[in-house]
Order: sequence, then structure tokens, then C-alpha cells
Amino acid sequence: MPAPKNTFKQALRDSKPQIGLWIALANAYTAEICGGAGFDWLVIDGEHGPNDLPLLSAQLQGLAASPSHPVVRVPIGEAWLVKQVLDVGFQTVLVPMIETAEQAHAMVRAMRYPPDGMRGVGAGLARASRFNRIPDYLASANEEVCLLLQIESRAGIEALDDIAAIDGVDGVFIGPSDLAADMGYLGKPAAPDVNAVIETGIERILSHGKAAGVLTGDKSLARRYLELGATFVAVGTDVGLLVSGSASLAADFKRSKAHSPDGSYG
Repeated sequence: MPAPKNTFKQALRDSKPQIGLWIALANAYTAEICGGAGFDWLVIDGEHGPNDLPLLSAQLQGLAASPSHPVVRVPIGEAWLVKQVLDVGFQTVLVPMIETAEQAHAMVRAMRYPPDGMRGVGAGLARASRFNRIPDYLASANEEVCLLLQIESRAGIEALDDIAAIDGVDGVFIGPSDLAADMGYLGKPAAPDVNAVIETGIERILSHGKAAGVLTGDKSLARRYLELGATFVAVGTDVGLLVSGSASLAADFKRSKAHSPDGSYG
């Protein structure tokens, strides 16, 4: 029996658009709720969400019955972190702040067992191999891991072609917020100059035969990126949904009270 099939990786290879959501609340219940919403993929955020390895693992377990593919964003591109999230069972890893081809090569090696890489051979202790109950895990795991590299600075954009050309990089994700900040548009990820770089970046990624990804809460921009050929597009966050939904509900009832003659909520 081989390692589980990575359906998300296959969808990227087949250029099938995958719509995703960011999960940053660091809670297995929240992840499970979002897992039933119908998104193709969910990013469990270990960079900005208050997560550690046990919390990441709990959310992954909460998504075990979900059709949404779990992606983990590690806080930094370090081989030991990649090894840990792979061993707990994540197959798709998003690495932030990649700026050079050397960093990209290092992450490709971190994802794979020797002789193709340097992933530690501890599958007998790992949830990924169902605790050594998948007899062919070691022989098949390299084929089912998916590496997504995040470009979010001017240096990363400058090195984008070198990064996207590397064998073993399955997709390149452009992070609008940090890119905007680095370009002098802090807090303005939809600024025209930033968007122009993102659109050109998507075209450059696709020219190397790799999947292009992006996160935006702007529905029109998300549709635009999909039209340009971006394959994995995240269209919101669990935090954003809770903030907007709770604020909208409270405001709705506050308005009804203000407009009531007797100040009631009727």
C-alpha cells in the first residue's frame, strides 16, 4: 500500500482551479467547521496564527473526514519544521518568504527522502505512515508531497523565474500584503502597482509550467487572478469571516433598536 494520493497536487497538475480559505484561529473545531463549507483547500497558518505542532496536528485530525485538502504554512523555511509537519501527516507545505533559488532548492530537499532529499527517515514513529502501517510509505511518499513556495518581497519577485524553474517546486504563491509593504504600499495589497506585479508574476509562474497561487479577500480580484490562470486562490480567512459576520449581526440588531419607537429590538 502506497502513501495516500495527494488530490490537491494532482488538481494543480491538471490545471483545475482550487478555491481555498485561510485558517488562522488555531482551533480544531474551527478547522472542522470550515472543512465542511465546500472549499477545495484550507491553509492552516503556522506563521501568523497562534499555532504550535500539537495544534497543527489537532486541526489536521479535525479535517480527516473533510473533502477540503489541508495545507500547512510553516512559520519559516527550516528543514526541521518541514520534517515535523510532514511526519504528522501534512502532504502539502507552504513556505513563506522565499527570495532565492538557493532557499527554494533547500526546501525541495527538505520535502523528500534520500537520495532525492534530506527528509529524516522516521516514518515508523509518524502519523504520516499511519504509524508504519503503510508498508510502501517510504517508497511512495516523495511522489505525493506538494511544495508551495511563497513570494512576498521585491527580492522574491526578482528571483521568481529562477525559483519557479526548479524541479520539485509544485506551485508558487504570491503574498500580496507583504509584497505591498515591501513596495511601499503598507496595508494596501490591492494598490494598482502591486496588482500589476502580481498579474505579471502569475504569467511568469505559468510560463514555467508551475501552478500559481494568491490570497485576496477582494472577490473581483480573485476572479481576475483565476481568469489569468492562477490555479490555487484563497478567497478569505476564518478570522475575516468571524469578524465580518459577528459585526454585521450586531449592527443589524443595533439598527433595529435605534429605529424602534420604544427602543426595543422588536
